[in-house]
Amino acid sequence: MGLSYLVYPGANHTRFHHALGCMHLMQKAVDVLRFKGVSISKEEENALYIAILLHDIGHGPFSHAMERSIVEDVHHEEISLLFMHQLNVEFEGQLDLAIQVFEGHYHRKFMLQLISSQLDMDRMDYLKRDSFYSGVAEGNVNSERLIQMMNVVDDVLVIEEKGVYSVEEFLMSRRLMYWQAYLHKTSLVAELILTRILKRAKELTLKGMLLPCSEPLQFFLQNKVTLETFDTDTLDLFSQLDDFDIISALKSWQRQDDFILSSLSKMIINRDLLKIKLTSEKLQVEDLQPMKERFALENNISIAESSYFIFKGKIKNQAYSKEQEPIRILKKDKTVEDVIESSDQLNLKSLSKSVTKYYICFPKQLVEMNI
Repeated sequence: MGLSYLVYPGANHTRFHHALGCMHLMQKAVDVLRFKGVSISKEEENALYIAILLHDIGHGPFSHAMERSIVEDVHHEEISLLFMHQLNVEFEGQLDLAIQVFEGHYHRKFMLQLISSQLDMDRMDYLKRDSFYSGVAEGNVNSERLIQMMNVVDDVLVIEEKGVYSVEEFLMSRRLMYWQAYLHKTSLVAELILTRILKRAKELTLKGMLLPCSEPLQFFLQNKVTLETFDTDTLDLFSQLDDFDIISALKSWQRQDDFILSSLSKMIINRDLLKIKLTSEKLQVEDLQPMKERFALENNISIAESSYFIFKGKIKNQAYSKEQEPIRILKKDKTVEDVIESSDQLNLKSLSKSVTKYYICFPKQLVEMNI
């Protein structure tokens, strides 16, 4: 949940909790499907457990903030695959089938759908788990009921028709959790600040400044890492990084001479963040110029450097995508259709529409200026 604990103090659970929870749900799903006559071999069962246990292992500290700053162009799923291949070497090929399933190359499509789809074990676990730890009750999905309603037709995952209302509740919960937790404006601005801290730290390091931090973090500050250069040694260093490396670095960096790095680090440590305003209307670059000029003048920095403190962007929320693999409903007459067609709820059609909000972030001392 990134920096959501700044908003919801209970949201301190780890990705390790989530990985175990996903495997627990996968075990239940395998039992249900076997009970309904779906053939799943012991090898396929183990592959499902391995793949779901390792599906998020490529996430770095504070999740997505690392993806867009220190390791710029390598997606966490690609790093997860690198870990899987490395483990496969150590375990002498025992992960072959799990990797095939994870990459979507295995012929039994439902196995990938259980791991990664619009109704998978991953989403079922994180919605319920994040709801519990944050206290946002709307995310408390009925994963037990959803798993009980699962079946497989022609090697494709389906939900039996009597489970359609549970699917509707699941999609609505996902939409609400994104607005109330994952895209909550305070945790959003905190993550945006953290991304900028790491980018500034890397910028200063590449200019020759030695910043105090752990050795693994120092390596990623000093080197531009791509998928091609992500070798075994790099993977080992990445595996040593966690949230403590970052927070420890911020505590040191708040005392650095660099105004940008110091100021932004203090914001996270002291929970005294930038102001963020959400709007339904798109903002223009020129709207920010007067604020940038004033802030740059007051703090003796360039207008370009003021972009670390004053910036705009957008967030999207779409609970169900008609472009992706659909959630299929198995009707009583044995036909299969998209949940959008099966549902008698008008609001489910609206959940498939992407909602975009625009934001502007700026220092609190500029609040009195008209935006």
